Amino acid sequence: MGRVDGKVVLVTGSGNGQGKAEAKLFAQEGAKVAVADIRADDAAAVAAEINETGGDAISINLDVTNPESWKAALDEIEAKLGKLNILVNNAAISSSSQDDTMGIEGWDRIVDVNAKGTFLGCREAIPRMIENGGGAIVNISSTSGLVGRGVRGHPAYNASKGGVRLLTKAIAARYATQGIRCNSVHPGTMPPMTTAQDQSRDPSSSSLQGIPMARMGRVEEVAYAVLFMGSDEASYVTGAELAVDGGMTCV
Repeated sequence: MGRVDGKVVLVTGSGNGQGKAEAKLFAQEGAKVAVADIRADDAAAVAAEINETGGDAISINLDVTNPESWKAALDEIEAKLGKLNILVNNAAISSSSQDDTMGIEGWDRIVDVNAKGTFLGCREAIPRMIENGGGAIVNISSTSGLVGRGVRGHPAYNASKGGVRLLTKAIAARYATQGIRCNSVHPGTMPPMTTAQDQSRDPSSSSLQGIPMARMGRVEEVAYAVLFMGSDEASYVTGAELAVDGGMTCV
């Protein structure tokens, strides 16, 4: 028996990296998985990999900043897999991909994808989940949504991830009696949003200083936290924030 047998799961931004690890783990634990990404080819490749190893997955081309794209995605999932049980809002962009030194364009793009994208996913999924008797939402924030030093000098990224954290709590409080659980997971220093120096895992690297475990995390370690929050094992957990950061936010 898998931990999420028969559940229908949507993981956004799951064409690579952390989202891919999450999608594959849900599939391994018995879920029917919608692999969603703005890069259609990447999503299709991950879905194919899951299916080739005995899982059940489809690929979805999803622009998380577009309300109509969200509606089309959920409609397609319901038609092909069934009613959505678990939504993982994983899609995000980092400060390294946009100008985030208080530039307006960089601010708008990062907040649009990271915060608005998460909001739109919740907005589209919640009414459907309520109609179906409930569901679980896992929003991927960051340690940058907990402490200002998470990504130094990148206010848009920090603000967007802090917004995800409090959006999660607001949704959890508002919809708890309607069968909706909503929690946030906060990864620390993870690939691939790192420099070559970080990837050396050298404890003396500046990016690893202040992490008690003295190493980067692994995407699989985040995936297990997300799996727990999405599963019925967390049936009495809502509005919580789980840091997967090697202890960074405890010092």
